[in-house]
Amino acid sequence: MKKHTISKMFLYRHRFQIGYLLLGLLFVAMLTILPLLTPRGLSEAEMESVVTSQSIHYDTILEDNIVDLPYHILQKASIRLFGLTIYSIKLPSIILGGVLGVLFILLLNRWFKNNVAIMASILAVLSSSFLFIAGSGTPLIMVVFWPTLLFWLGSKIQGENKPKPLYSFIFAFALLFSLFTPYMIYLAIFIVLYALFHPHLRFTITHLPKIPFLLSVLIVLGVGYLFIMNALRTPGTIPHLFFMDDFSWHNYLSNIKSALLPFFQWSGMVESTFLAPLIGLASLALAITGLISTYHGFFASRNSIATYLIIFTVAISGFNPDCAILLVLPLAILIAHGFRYILNKWYGLFPENPYARVFGILPIAVFLSIMIMSDISHFVFGYRYNPAVANEFTNDLSIIRNKVEADSTLIVNNKLEYDFYSILENDPIFNIENTKKIIVKNELPASDNPIKNLVTLGHIEEEVSDGVTPILSNYTLLRIVTNSKSQNSDRLYFYEPKI
Repeated sequence: MKKHTISKMFLYRHRFQIGYLLLGLLFVAMLTILPLLTPRGLSEAEMESVVTSQSIHYDTILEDNIVDLPYHILQKASIRLFGLTIYSIKLPSIILGGVLGVLFILLLNRWFKNNVAIMASILAVLSSSFLFIAGSGTPLIMVVFWPTLLFWLGSKIQGENKPKPLYSFIFAFALLFSLFTPYMIYLAIFIVLYALFHPHLRFTITHLPKIPFLLSVLIVLGVGYLFIMNALRTPGTIPHLFFMDDFSWHNYLSNIKSALLPFFQWSGMVESTFLAPLIGLASLALAITGLISTYHGFFASRNSIATYLIIFTVAISGFNPDCAILLVLPLAILIAHGFRYILNKWYGLFPENPYARVFGILPIAVFLSIMIMSDISHFVFGYRYNPAVANEFTNDLSIIRNKVEADSTLIVNNKLEYDFYSILENDPIFNIENTKKIIVKNELPASDNPIKNLVTLGHIEEEVSDGVTPILSNYTLLRIVTNSKSQNSDRLYFYEPKI
């Protein structure tokens, strides 16, 4: 009777393909339902992003704000196609999050063996920090997207004896588009200097095909010219790509402290859109193990890049604390190093026993499953019930779309909210007919011009002075619409004129 071995079993031979398939299906499912899970609403940063997206036009590249321009173009297109909804606002980040998840997997698979890459990929793309940026309708995801794309393309160029010209072209274009994201100019400088001083990368550059290399240089010079033209016509734009508004060393160090706090504050009570801790204790322990394990081979590019990237992230976090989210990338690399170290030590104990190798994976699989489930639970329930972050988001848009009828006037006092909800006036999907649409104003109507269907966002306090009658005293309060929060839950006030 023929003896069967574990290595000939179907599940064993195709374990990595099955693992990547299951990871892909779970990841796509999570991204699809991400806006329905959490956070329940929009933050001020998302509203600002939408207002900026709606303001761009065809000649923005030359004489207007070009900060995060590629993302805002995608967001404007999404809102125009699907209307102003929570899903359309977050859709660009969801799409980019899907691409970014694939890039994480490809990058880790490029630098590590399949068994290590798949475990590190699972922790990376299903972590609460990754799910947050993939579900946030802001350009924040670009801070992680560009470095990941550039490092993967760099690994494809470096890893070949004769790099394909196509990868060189894509790398050049990606490097240029990344310049639209604040502080990525420092990443470009970091990559250039790192490539020049690192012997392996310097050897690769000198052996690149000459014609694609020269064309890439010409592309860089062309886009640089556009940046210079924009700087001359809009002096306030370019500084936003390089610095912070009020630079001082005190503010710079304070920003670094604020940036790192959500990563290491275990109580979770941090007033921020980030849910603390962004990195779980088990993941942090694996990352530290990986960092220690890279000591002997530190000068290999895949080992040193994580350390240098951490230093770079801390440096740019002084300009904007939100940039600390870039730590997701080097921590994923260090976690992969940690898994590789643990597996190598286990395999070293049983070099000739395949059964010990297989059964040794079981406790690692259980440990990995616990980490994933706890991280997803932390993400879902933390953003929903943790008051430190839940109050940073509002679901007023959903309430307005569901409760405010056509031919109504919505009064919004806050300037940012007024600019945001004014988009509903020209939203064809929200307004059933052009003759019956919502009107958004930032002040109450005159007392001699009563409005039939008057709605205010939140309670409006009118100043009472001698000889002046409050405008709302001429109206009858019909009903109040509330949300599920314990504070400031009265969101819409419906009035009609008194007879």
